[in-house]
Amino acid sequence: MPQLTPGAFATVYGKDLATGTHLLMAGDMPGGRLPIVLPGTGVSVFLDGLAAPIWYASPDQVNFIIPPDLVPGREAAFWLAVDGRHGPEVLVRLAAEAPGLFASNPVTALAVRLDASRVDENNPAVPGDDIVLFATGLGSTLPPVSYREVAQGASPLLRLAEFRLLLNGLAVPPGRIRYAGAAPGFAGLYQINLWIPPGTPANPEIRIALGPSISPAGLRLSVR
Repeated sequence: MPQLTPGAFATVYGKDLATGTHLLMAGDMPGGRLPIVLPGTGVSVFLDGLAAPIWYASPDQVNFIIPPDLVPGREAAFWLAVDGRHGPEVLVRLAAEAPGLFASNPVTALAVRLDASRVDENNPAVPGDDIVLFATGLGSTLPPVSYREVAQGASPLLRLAEFRLLLNGLAVPPGRIRYAGAAPGFAGLYQINLWIPPGTPANPEIRIALGPSISPAGLRLSVR
């Protein structure tokens, strides 16, 4: 059974999912509220009858945000509707967390410096650098981000004491994590500000964990 986390990004793939292609733009957010239908696409996504904000839609892919108001620890009915035509329902499991890091390629975690320059194999970070990583599935924040709203400012993780960042399987000291919470100006996106510890080896595997849940293995952080 698929597992989704309230407040996180999710993607559904298929055929004839929308009548057109559209990526969310500033003009699609009147009053700063996230849309539940993107112009020219006709597709809506529902979980237990609650329409999910949509970030991107095309005939073969829809990216959306799980409504943060849904209660984890149970099953929910998921379906799509295109121009009012109701698709089949699928049961999904709502989990409190499902940590995941965004990647710039299949093996490299997406990271930037504070000046927004990309950290990658051609421009790796070094111990002592401050970098920003991007994640999803890290649960509630303080203050919480409301349904169809974007984070207006810093909102640390509600369960920050349970958050861990691991390099080659070793947890980074909490003092090296300057911030972990909602990314201001976004919905469904979390940012982690990491001060890379001294002695960090080249290109360590990087994973994040919250409580018992941990992100998939295989991503590396570009460090020299």
